[in-house]
Amino acid sequence: MHLGKVEAIDKLTVLQVGTLNKAIRPDQGYCPIETVIYNLDKGLVSAGHRSIVACSADSQTVGERYVTVRRSFGSYCREDCQGWEELLQRHLASTLKRALGGDIDIVHMHEWVHHVYDGVFNPPLPIVVTLHVPATQSGLDEVYENWKRSESQPSVYFIAISEYQEREYSTLVNIYRVIHHGVDVKTFPVSTTSIGNSYLFMIGRITRVKGQDKAIELARKSGSKLFIAGCVQNKMEDKAFFESLRGSIDLMVDVSKFDVGKNYYNSVIKPLVDCDKQVIFIGELDRPQKNQWYQHARATLLPIQWAEPFGLVAIESMACGTPILAMKKGALPEIVVDGETGFLVDSLEGMVASLERLDTIDRHACHRHTEQNFSIARMVQDYIDVYRQVVEEHQFKPRPLEPSSIPIPIKELPVRELPVLR
Repeated sequence: MHLGKVEAIDKLTVLQVGTLNKAIRPDQGYCPIETVIYNLDKGLVSAGHRSIVACSADSQTVGERYVTVRRSFGSYCREDCQGWEELLQRHLASTLKRALGGDIDIVHMHEWVHHVYDGVFNPPLPIVVTLHVPATQSGLDEVYENWKRSESQPSVYFIAISEYQEREYSTLVNIYRVIHHGVDVKTFPVSTTSIGNSYLFMIGRITRVKGQDKAIELARKSGSKLFIAGCVQNKMEDKAFFESLRGSIDLMVDVSKFDVGKNYYNSVIKPLVDCDKQVIFIGELDRPQKNQWYQHARATLLPIQWAEPFGLVAIESMACGTPILAMKKGALPEIVVDGETGFLVDSLEGMVASLERLDTIDRHACHRHTEQNFSIARMVQDYIDVYRQVVEEHQFKPRPLEPSSIPIPIKELPVRELPVLR
């Protein structure tokens, strides 16, 4: 912990509590929360601060990696995962010991806030919590009410990821600030022309609220070529939904086995564009792969049937210069500038009509919009401002542990040698 006045701290030390659903890495497919953690870690280091991520050993961080468990579960659906609760308790216990090491200014969590209130994870430090899920899925109603009645009140500062989400949580918790997600814009290949971009693209978790069935209906009504990418989680309703789509999909091909190289478009994308199949499912893509599919698409579709709390897909697509065609729901009006970086509509018919206007969108403008509003640098600076304000408000500095009691991280083994948890 730094000495002197709190406001004089120049270099912050931030401990992020990593998730265990998937490893924290820059190159994975569907991993929205892990992507935010990685981007924040990368941005903090770039800004000259000390970033520590408590995470599984199969993670890759830019800052310091503090290993708490040997392997992530590799899935967002944990109903069938044996040993999940035991692994979580081990993760939080080890992270708590690290938080008490005496050198941490602030803790940043992304889930499990209920364990702050029940005392399982209760460091005497300010805790920033980014809310990633809809209020109805948070479980915070009962937790927060119990906390307000208790004598022990941890210093928790909630961050909403959109103004829409802030309104959604308004009756549950006090939102300290709204901070939109950011991406490393310079790592996205930019397509500055729509010439040759003849297909529509949709990517995301395969589930009814994401609207893959609506995307297929749009393709049929407009005669457009459509590629659908995404993962099917181990949930009965999602599996059933995917099965219901099979009859509407003309071709299923797994393109994940093809690494991105200089000839990726001509060897992977173009043959599928040129084939006589209209609606094609291409499976789950990693980041380099999905960037290629974004870049060469005429538009990225978001025909969502729910109020999306944010929408990383939108800023990733626009970073590649590809406009968005989406339902006007949730946080999307905060992300997409209607008529400038895409079109926001209220119906499927509106989406079909907007297809004719896609060529009026300046793809340079899409990229600039992301660069100016949704960069890692902007997101990180917003969090740094929050960290400084929170540390100043908190004032309390925990007593450092004796050297012998500071935890030693689990030995970092190569991922290929890590034992499988059972």
